[in-house]
Amino acid sequence: MRPNHEIVSRQEWLNARKALLSLEKEETKLRDKVRAERLALPWVRVEKAYAFDTPQGRKTLADLFDGRSQLIVYHFMYGPDWEAGCPGCSFMADHIDGMLPHLNNHDVTMIAVSRAPLEKLAAYGKRMGWAFPWVSSFGSDFNFDYHVSFTKEELANGKVMYNYRETDAADAHDELPGLSAFFKDEDGAVYHTYSDYARGGEEALGTLMILDRAPKGRNETGTLSFVRRKDEYADAPKTQSCCD
Repeated sequence: MRPNHEIVSRQEWLNARKALLSLEKEETKLRDKVRAERLALPWVRVEKAYAFDTPQGRKTLADLFDGRSQLIVYHFMYGPDWEAGCPGCSFMADHIDGMLPHLNNHDVTMIAVSRAPLEKLAAYGKRMGWAFPWVSSFGSDFNFDYHVSFTKEELANGKVMYNYRETDAADAHDELPGLSAFFKDEDGAVYHTYSDYARGGEEALGTLMILDRAPKGRNETGTLSFVRRKDEYADAPKTQSCCD
């Protein structure tokens, strides 16, 4: 069934499209302003020593830069006792490999970090066909310090600190998603420059940006309600449109 949209002449459509273009230009200008403010944020020196399990052995946070001055960490939801990675984080991870040559050439290393042991990450990454660097912070405070992992005690208290505010534990899990940026200077000092959480990183999800331009948009009943792991779509129930 055709969606319930008004059908108009080409000229009427053009008038409506020009009106939307004006709003889109406002959005672009606001986005540019936000990006400038983001780049102007002060930095915090990372004083704590963090260690990660990688396919090449134990590495420090400074080692993860892999010879570059900038590091982007995607906080991938995959707890130590989980059987598989989060479907939403897997959706994000599907976008990373294609970015890497461009990011690396621009002096940026991008990796994923999860608390699950390295062998679990390797097995799941192989299943998904990913090649990006993925390391384990198992046994480290890293995820907790950057407010993407929460202890049983924190969850039992009813509140956790997520996305720079207290969040009801009922709306949280032991793991939540996020993205953090770091800089390493010529002397090897590492600085935390930025983190976003929840829907803050949606612009990195190219699939969503394309869907936002599709006739039915995201066509979701809740945030990412349509997303499955990419090898599970054949078994997933068909998404129903409110217009069907």
